[in-house]
Amino acid sequence: MWNPFQRRSQFRDIAPDEIFLDSSNLPGHNSMQFEGRVERPVSSRAVSFVGIFFTLVTCLFAIRAFNLQIAHGETFSEISRENVLESSLLFATRGTVFDRRGLSIAWNDLGDATSTPDFSLRKYTPLPGLSHLLGWVRYPKQDKAGTWWRAEYSGMSGIELMLDAELAGTNGKTMIESDARGKVQRANIVSLPKTGLDEHLSIDAEMQSKLFSVLSEHARVSKFVGGAAAIIDVRTGELLALTSFPEYDHQAFTNGDSASVAQASNDSKTPLLNRAVAGLYAPGSIVKPIFAAAALNEHLISPDKLIVSTGAISVPNPYDKEHPSLFRDWAVHGAIDMRTALAVSSDEYFYTIGGGFGDQPGLGIDRIDTYARMFGLGSVTGISLKGEEDGNIPTPAWKAKVFGSGDPWRIGDTYHTAIGQYGFQITPLQAVRFVAAVANGGKLLTPKLIASSTPEYSDLKIPDAYLQIVREGMRLAVTSPRSDATVKSLYLSGIQIAAKTGTAQIGAHNEWMNSWSIGFWPAENPRFAYAVVLERAPAGTASGAAPGLVPFFQWLIENRPEYVN
Repeated sequence: MWNPFQRRSQFRDIAPDEIFLDSSNLPGHNSMQFEGRVERPVSSRAVSFVGIFFTLVTCLFAIRAFNLQIAHGETFSEISRENVLESSLLFATRGTVFDRRGLSIAWNDLGDATSTPDFSLRKYTPLPGLSHLLGWVRYPKQDKAGTWWRAEYSGMSGIELMLDAELAGTNGKTMIESDARGKVQRANIVSLPKTGLDEHLSIDAEMQSKLFSVLSEHARVSKFVGGAAAIIDVRTGELLALTSFPEYDHQAFTNGDSASVAQASNDSKTPLLNRAVAGLYAPGSIVKPIFAAAALNEHLISPDKLIVSTGAISVPNPYDKEHPSLFRDWAVHGAIDMRTALAVSSDEYFYTIGGGFGDQPGLGIDRIDTYARMFGLGSVTGISLKGEEDGNIPTPAWKAKVFGSGDPWRIGDTYHTAIGQYGFQITPLQAVRFVAAVANGGKLLTPKLIASSTPEYSDLKIPDAYLQIVREGMRLAVTSPRSDATVKSLYLSGIQIAAKTGTAQIGAHNEWMNSWSIGFWPAENPRFAYAVVLERAPAGTASGAAPGLVPFFQWLIENRPEYVN
């Protein structure tokens, strides 16, 4: 009888190899996937190793916790209560400014770190004549508690303002832990400062300084109160010089010298005014090249047609027939063509082609206005410097606005506008720009202050053959024995200059004068153009802008032959 509780001792044990299939006989068997393998238990040695490791880690944490909370707990508690954690600025180094020849003209003085530990000081070239161009900066500022309420350098004028974003760089930051006595315990840099970019200007600093020194001394001797000058590359628009005088001490402004700031601000000679871009002056005869080109372009006159200069134009006066209106020339020139009229600067010739007289039609005020604006007068030049003025071209609308409808536009107003008088006002930068357009064949360039700038210009669409007539007239002004003695002073050995002078009468009784000289060189293949104005000397002053330039051009021939030939 079968008993279920009886041990079945008669059955034998089954061996593993009798249970598992033979891997060698199993179709599709993959031994790399652990098929057909017998798993082995983890060894006791590995378990012991893991246990020991975790025990050691636990002991280390326990020891560290005991050290922080029990052994030195009071010390670290006091540190946490009294130490101060705050951020601190790492001021970026401002970029260096170089001239076109690689001379540093604005840089950072890192040697003053003992007196100013937080940031470097801005330094400028000692060469005179660059203060208006370079400008000045305002330093970072902190309050009495040491908090920086102005955290960056700020460009305030000139190149420092124009290129502020490029020169400035980016400040960095540190986290500083100080104890109750203010002693720094530790400091960690969070972000490094980024140095500002270096900039290379188109300006030749030494040449600009020489131009400034020569003209400002001539102005002092001849009793002019100020002036400005510019030199431009007529192919690229790069400015090689842009200076104004009198100038101010921009280093003192940067250093925060309140006495110097007050003195410059209250000076009657307005040294803070950058006359090159913001000074407005009646141009006088220097606009005659524009209207000569305009008359040719409008087919009003042949360049060879002779107009007789008798010394004055007489126009009937509708209000008093016994006293006609006279518009005088500065001299009797006789029969002159356009080139000669430019050379001798005949007012009578330009009265005639400007407003018309006898059988010779004139441009009229509308076309005078159109061509003046075409050559860039009455509008800003597009230079990146701040504070540029646009000037004024007299028109009937302007006169009605200024003088009222009771004083209508008359032919005499057109005559005076055609020779750059009346309400005409331009800047020296506008003057050098339009001279460059005459010299380069009709490209009105945008003046640039950065070296290797891409030229930007508008095409005047005036045939170069007409502009060539003007260029020949301007060269004749320097070489002809009939021209004014002042412009003939520029007839120099070693350089071929084509030029035009202008004298503008100013004051309620014409008791003052401004003197202009514009031109380009070399005369046969122009590369550079210049414009100079000397401001407010007693009327009749004989030695104006052109004679004042002679020492500069002599220096140029000797020291910068690459600009001459």
